[in-house]
Amino acid sequence: MSVKIFIDSASDILPAEAAAFDMIHVPMTVRFGMDEYLDGVELTHEGFYEKLIESDTIPTTSQIPPAVWQTYFERELDEDDTAVVITVSSSFSGTYQSACLAASAFGGRIRVVDSETLCIAEGVLAKRACEIRDTGASADEIAAILDSEKKNLHVLAMLDTLEYLKRGGRISSAVAFAGGVLGIKPVITIKDGAVALLGKARGSKQGNNLLRELVSKVGGIDFSRPFALAYSGCDDKLLQKYISDSSELWEGKAQELPIYTVGCCIGTHAGPGAVAIAFFADN
Repeated sequence: MSVKIFIDSASDILPAEAAAFDMIHVPMTVRFGMDEYLDGVELTHEGFYEKLIESDTIPTTSQIPPAVWQTYFERELDEDDTAVVITVSSSFSGTYQSACLAASAFGGRIRVVDSETLCIAEGVLAKRACEIRDTGASADEIAAILDSEKKNLHVLAMLDTLEYLKRGGRISSAVAFAGGVLGIKPVITIKDGAVALLGKARGSKQGNNLLRELVSKVGGIDFSRPFALAYSGCDDKLLQKYISDSSELWEGKAQELPIYTVGCCIGTHAGPGAVAIAFFADN
């Protein structure tokens, strides 16, 4: 008998890393027009950004339906196993509700946790679930701890361009143009399961300063629990600049910085060049 951890691909944890942490990766679907791919399986993050930059089509993602969750549960769970499923925020996707529906057929053996976030923050919560599992905790105990600790989980991101928010209809062309001329870099977070704007910076240097200030404002990073840094696009140049500018946040506190790529769930709207950090606050 064991406790299995399931995650969806909105966590930005790719299949190989999921396997290394003994998690089961369940991919969402991303579409470019008529072309459909399993996120992180049939389309890598790098391949996604290549298509995003080259295509005039706005990609879309779709929730994982109950039947897919059920298939994974039946395949991965032995008769005496229990499970914890961590999903993307229910405010963004019906994936949480789908997982709950599929789990209801398994006699209470599966606990579904709404991360109330997405992207690398969901991945950080999933890695925390693995830490708790490895102490011998039950599925019920893991789910209860995650529901409590996720209230102290933060994700901050700075966008490099407003172009993709414009293409997705999230802002007007006039706002995007003005922002581009002024070099505006919006800084966003996930609050109460939804995207919230924290501030606007003129240029990347001010944006990095704002990110650093916001990390400190919530209490700093708890390095005893998982955290993550991420970038969108095909290179990490802007992220490396942020890491250098913010060295006092982690020098002497972390042996290594876990770096990820932002996948399609946020990448569709952020576009290339975004940098992000997810962490549990140290308070």
